[in-house]
Amino acid sequence: MELEARIEALAEKVRKHAEILETEEASKFALVNPFLEALGYDLTDPSEVIPEFTCDVGGKRGEKVDYAIKIKDELVFLVECKSSRAQLNLKHASQLYRYFGASDAKFAILTNGEVYKFYSDLDATNRMDDEPFLE
Repeated sequence: MELEARIEALAEKVRKHAEILETEEASKFALVNPFLEALGYDLTDPSEVIPEFTCDVGGKRGEKVDYAIKIKDELVFLVECKSSRAQLNLKHASQLYRYFGASDAKFAILTNGEVYKFYSDLDATNRMDDEPFLE
């Protein structure tokens, strides 16, 4: 199945199920995981997809981002997930901002499974931009 068809099938699933997904874990399982798979990532390969990736920030230990995605052993992007019922806001983005700064990732995604906000460091190297470059 082509990427466009997979994304359209996922969009239909979002329209059908988003309202009944009550938790972040349910949203990850039903919406975010299929999105990552549609992009071609193997969720069962821990060298490619790392759930609960540790991103210690300053004096805080044990800070975890929902997913870190690697390509050929290089950290490429982070994914922070929220419940499909959550309105993505500045608080969520600031959490991802901390994780981004503590990692070598060049891209970050903030999502509730329905909305995907894509960030990078286009304004200042190694510092996540305040606004997504794609939503």
